[in-house]
Amino acid sequence: MKAMSLERPGELLQEVDLPLPEPRAGELLLKVRACGVCRTDLHIVDGELTDGKRPVIPGHEIVGLVEKTGAGVEGVEIGARMGVPWLGRTCGACAYCARGQENLCDNAEFTGYNIDGGYAEYVTADARYCFPIPDQFEDADAAPLLCAGLIGFRSLRMAADAGRLGIYGFGAAAHIVAQIARHEGRDVYAFCRPGDRAAREFALRLGCKWAGGSDEPAPAELDAAIIFAPVGALVPAALRAVRKGGVVVCGGIHMSDIPTFPYDILWGERVIRSVANLTRRDAIDFLELAPGIPIETSIERFPLADANEALARLRSGRLTGAAVLIPSA
Repeated sequence: MKAMSLERPGELLQEVDLPLPEPRAGELLLKVRACGVCRTDLHIVDGELTDGKRPVIPGHEIVGLVEKTGAGVEGVEIGARMGVPWLGRTCGACAYCARGQENLCDNAEFTGYNIDGGYAEYVTADARYCFPIPDQFEDADAAPLLCAGLIGFRSLRMAADAGRLGIYGFGAAAHIVAQIARHEGRDVYAFCRPGDRAAREFALRLGCKWAGGSDEPAPAELDAAIIFAPVGALVPAALRAVRKGGVVVCGGIHMSDIPTFPYDILWGERVIRSVANLTRRDAIDFLELAPGIPIETSIERFPLADANEALARLRSGRLTGAAVLIPSA
């Protein structure tokens, strides 16, 4: 099979020819139909996340068809369309797993980081962490649901019943979250990269009540804010925007350092919290919800061999929505 491999952080991905992987016990072999390009992939490629295996095939927003099942896999038919997310495997035995917090598992492994991912023609994955894709979604349209959608969904739940919701960084995750929030009757305020008119117009088309630069003050007091942009300076900005008792949710896996800020913008029982990974329950609940809204993903397709271009476009902010790699293109 062909794959795009990260040999060393900070370098371009290399196109390589590899033997077709064999599914181990409990695993599926999937023929990849589409794989989304996530900002977490960018953090891995750029060396900002350093504990993964090397070399590694990135990609954890995978939609594929089951080609083969490993020993012990039951209830999955050959040809079934499945999605593979970031959380690839957990131990099932640590205190976090026992409490139902498998997203915090001490020994978790992650797709495209500790486990080879979907920037490839084929991928193997633990069957317990694969999920049927609703029929309403085409392959490429479904791919961003598997991380941008899932992490966004979990982040939104952390924002509780916030009626006025701010979203900082209007990209792949934000454009999905905004649709869920509007479906639930919330007012959404989009804080985009300063000067990015396309992102502002995109946010307004999705029904946001207001869209402006992340350097602008909020036009109304917010009940909660979600930060997807990996910019630590947005934390104090969001704290200033939320009301007393409000929550600021950091939805990314990596963020630049948070600058010092005065205690008075935290005071008043404001809360800062992070979102780590996802649970299988998140995937089940979100994939049941998405068709009924219905979620419409804004995507740009790239051939697998153009993975470096897709990452470069994401790095520079030249994407509206999400990039998706198509191995067969």
